[in-house]
Amino acid sequence: MSDTAEQVEVLVIGAGPTGLGAATRLEQFKTPYLLVDAFDVAGGLAGTDLTEEGFYFDYGGHVIFSHYAYFDDVIHRALPKDEDWYTHRRVSYVRKVGTWVPYPYQNNVSALPVDLQVEAIEGLIDAAEHRSATPTVKPQNFEEWILRNLGKGIAEQFMMNYNFKVWGVPPREMQCRWLGERVAAPSLKLVVKNALVKNAADTNWGPNATFKFPARGGTGAIWKGCSDQLPSKRQRFGGEKGKVEEIHPTLKTVVMADGRKIKYNKLVSTLNINQLLSLMKHGLEVEQDQDAARRIKAVEEMQGAAKGGLKFSNTIVLGLGIRGSLPHRIGDKCWLYFPEDDTPFYRATIFSNYSPENCPGSSVRLKTLQHADPSIAVTDASDKEGPYWSLMLEVCQSEQKPVNMDTILAETIAGALATDLIKPEDEVVSTYLRRFEYGYPTPSLGRDAALAQILPRLKDEFDVWSRGRFGSWKYEVGNQDHSFMLGVEAVDSTLYGSPEMTLNEPDWVNGRRNAERRLQ
Repeated sequence: MSDTAEQVEVLVIGAGPTGLGAATRLEQFKTPYLLVDAFDVAGGLAGTDLTEEGFYFDYGGHVIFSHYAYFDDVIHRALPKDEDWYTHRRVSYVRKVGTWVPYPYQNNVSALPVDLQVEAIEGLIDAAEHRSATPTVKPQNFEEWILRNLGKGIAEQFMMNYNFKVWGVPPREMQCRWLGERVAAPSLKLVVKNALVKNAADTNWGPNATFKFPARGGTGAIWKGCSDQLPSKRQRFGGEKGKVEEIHPTLKTVVMADGRKIKYNKLVSTLNINQLLSLMKHGLEVEQDQDAARRIKAVEEMQGAAKGGLKFSNTIVLGLGIRGSLPHRIGDKCWLYFPEDDTPFYRATIFSNYSPENCPGSSVRLKTLQHADPSIAVTDASDKEGPYWSLMLEVCQSEQKPVNMDTILAETIAGALATDLIKPEDEVVSTYLRRFEYGYPTPSLGRDAALAQILPRLKDEFDVWSRGRFGSWKYEVGNQDHSFMLGVEAVDSTLYGSPEMTLNEPDWVNGRRNAERRLQ
């Protein structure tokens, strides 16, 4: 390989939140680096698309809440004005037997019909008695955790089917160490009180009880703003300039799609682990040096661990732009959960509620593509004014949960009709559909053992810090704030050997306000 390769101290692959976190920290320390991404803009899986008709849709259900002062500093530098943000109180429900049950479901069964309330409370009592009789027993998988903490009633009413719709695998095939602040373990006293006191509800649980959202441009605007704070000479985007074709670990060199070579001392990769290992193996096969055979074997061993222990699901994001005023029945809602089989989607977001700029203005004239009930003919093909509102819906796809991409849009619209999100006569003026092959990193039973074989070995043997939603494969630290800080802490590790608390101590970082680092 030629010695004309460009030289940087740290190469960062991927300009999503993790890569931007790494680049922001490197810029703060004035360390020579380069950030590359095959996408044309920054944001990664936290990006936003704009439909031809003028509706914004995020790449999934993203909102901003934070465990870190450093993260807050960065996003408010990216979008610095008060008018750049909306702050919302979460208004979230579960759709069950035609009823909207306040989230979290397990704390608010009082909204259910009496027979289901009784079933849920009896299950909670049985579970409490079982825990008291077996205090040393620890659940071995997520299904056991659900039954032990929530009881059979809530498990069958909500948790089992809903989690299969989200993850694409049964809860018995998932571990339970990831849960932390993700799933509420209810107080039996509180549940009973709420059932007895009319209109009582417990809706403030969790770190996202209030959240922020950009006023313009969707979630992707945050990360474009973050990228804009970094020197353009340190960033390369697009399929030719930003896509990595080969990684040569022995030579510490990558080959880009346009043929250019970049030599690094340390590598921070936010690629999914499978892609990273594949690129490394290919690079080692090309190198053909005396150490290549040993290193190829090491990569193959890591590939075997990944294949056996790392599971994931794809996410299909669909959007509907609808003419008319937002209906009162869903007017105050943020996002909604759907455990039952009458919808293909597990979650719906009233995306126009996050910001009015997520829809085109009322004066914009658009054609009606169809009525929500497709059997109702469109009789007026002319462009008409708004107002407009929008829904964003998410569907999981996996080996155990296949999805027909040819019919999923029609099935989604039918599901929205069945659950009273939309009405038959509603005019659909814009549709959006995008599939993300890597959507959720599954907390599978073999995940932690696989990561223990992969992540330290990449760092210690290859000077590669694999971090991010799919770079470190830990859903419990996969929100935007976590992902960003995984990049920040990876840089501190590469430069100073600092411990990576977000990666290694998720419960610790999730249980506190982390203010040790600041941008200034």
